[in-house]
Amino acid sequence: MTTVAGTYECVTKTPMGDQKSTFTVNVDGDRFTGSNSGPLGTMEVTDGHVDGNRLTWKMDMKVPMPMTLECEATVDGNALTGQVRAGAFGTMAMSGTRVA
Repeated sequence: MTTVAGTYECVTKTPMGDQKSTFTVNVDGDRFTGSNSGPLGTMEVTDGHVDGNRLTWKMDMKVPMPMTLECEATVDGNALTGQVRAGAFGTMAMSGTRVA
């Protein structure tokens, strides 16, 4: 079984261009905590769930505008691929590589 815990260097394709971030995943059973840190600040993971190699979570964005992001991703080896749903702004692709 692949562990999903770790630190990932990610890129999210946003309307403002590619946003780089560092995403941390700390697993505790079928739940996880962590954060996503980038140039616009750090967002804490809330409601993080683990189902095998699939992650689902939410993050409360403050900048450039307050919004709850709904996220999901799949980990395959050291690769993370997923998407971020940002309300009226639609769905943005997210990808990353485990670095730790």
